[in-house]
Amino acid sequence: MPEGQIIVTGASRGIGAAIAVDLARRGYEVASLSRSGDAPAGYGIKCDVSDPASISSAFKAAAGKGPIIGLVNAAGTHTEKPTVDLAVEEFEQTIRLNTTGVLVACQMAHPHLAASGDGLIVNIGSFVDKLAVAQNVAYASSKAAVGAITRCLAAEWADDGIAVVNIAPGYIETDLNREFLAKEKIQQWLRRRTLVGRPGKPDEVARLVGALFAERIGFLTGETIYIDGGHGVNIR
Repeated sequence: MPEGQIIVTGASRGIGAAIAVDLARRGYEVASLSRSGDAPAGYGIKCDVSDPASISSAFKAAAGKGPIIGLVNAAGTHTEKPTVDLAVEEFEQTIRLNTTGVLVACQMAHPHLAASGDGLIVNIGSFVDKLAVAQNVAYASSKAAVGAITRCLAAEWADDGIAVVNIAPGYIETDLNREFLAKEKIQQWLRRRTLVGRPGKPDEVARLVGALFAERIGFLTGETIYIDGGHGVNIR
């Protein structure tokens, strides 16, 4: 295992927290970034990923504790609203957090990962990047852009020894949506719509991310890996 630390944004809860815990379980030093600064694993740094200056400050703080060998962009927000009622400001706010924050974090990570000679960036997108989902134009657009950022950076930074991969989860049960997913109507829909008949768990996404770092498959870059229980391919 290479010496160094992995930065995880959005690490205080949900998928981000599960990723931080899994990476720490595998022996990695984890810098857990979040607005609260809470750290489920490793150590915490306060960071607002919608603010480039805050991201820059967080990376400087992390770099002061040791070399940075990886980045996981897990911070994000979900917006659901009829498009005719969606204010431009709301759309731009979603893009700023879900997309611009990913880009800026990648930019900040670049010199550190290039110095390591074998860096990995894992972005957390969403399976809605390829689906038609009503009232989700801001969220779906932001996550589709994350896939594009992943592909472009993989092409641009390959010669720097940096791989970039996008993980696109489907419905994952977290503290934010547990009550919604527990509704019988939603449970019935998920049993019909997903091949596995249920929502995913944060640790399932986390184990996939952890495996990418642990195995470090050099031929894998620029791709989007869907982990959605077969939702996106199910025609039943």
